[in-house]
Amino acid sequence: MNPLTAPASLARPRVGAILVAAVVGFLGGQILAMILDAIAVQVTHFPGGLSALGTASSPPWWSNALGLVGLWTGFAGAILFAYRRGNLRPLPSQWRARPSDVWYVALGVGCQVAVDLAYRPLHLHDINGPVHRLFDAAHGPTLVVLIVMTALFAPVMEEWLFRGVIFRAISEGSVEYGSRRALFTGVLASSGLFALAHAELAQFAGLAFLGVVLAVLVHRTNRLIPSVVTHVSFNAVAIIALVSQRASH
Repeated sequence: MNPLTAPASLARPRVGAILVAAVVGFLGGQILAMILDAIAVQVTHFPGGLSALGTASSPPWWSNALGLVGLWTGFAGAILFAYRRGNLRPLPSQWRARPSDVWYVALGVGCQVAVDLAYRPLHLHDINGPVHRLFDAAHGPTLVVLIVMTALFAPVMEEWLFRGVIFRAISEGSVEYGSRRALFTGVLASSGLFALAHAELAQFAGLAFLGVVLAVLVHRTNRLIPSVVTHVSFNAVAIIALVSQRASH
């Protein structure tokens, strides 16, 4: 059936099904990460076993890496469902890069600076806790592996799911309530879910703000590359700050 002549109910994304798939994918990814951790604990003979790993202030690098792999596998399943069963068509040029995309590096840096300035008066001592928890136990090659995973691969997978799937499913699949309302709902919902998925209460507002910026980018450019570049740059600022702090000690 030609999508241009298909009934609206068939051509429009199945918002509810896609959101359920995203939640299931997220939870399934967490479960897979736990299974991978359990296997790695047995292989490495980690002292204290799985319970000690769960309470470690600085988990070993392989646990953080396996956690990301498990989570991204769940994300991939949700994305695949949205395309195959959720009536969501990929953006025609979503992965097409342009020379002008380099300017989004500055946008990512600007967002990180804006978030840092907004948080500074609050004097939150644990605001950098997630970054230290992720990297403190990694050194040398393992640190490089985690940096590549969090600075490059994580933004790609997160933008693909939260902006490329969730934001678009809501904004395109709820147009019967008005295009502006659907867009507004898509921006807020995808940004809120993006912030919640990080499970860091102190960072919720900053991540939600970033999510809004990234959703607007996808809406305005009709591509994912701009939001990915902005996200990569945003993450890179925090990582560079951590590496610089290490080097000064």
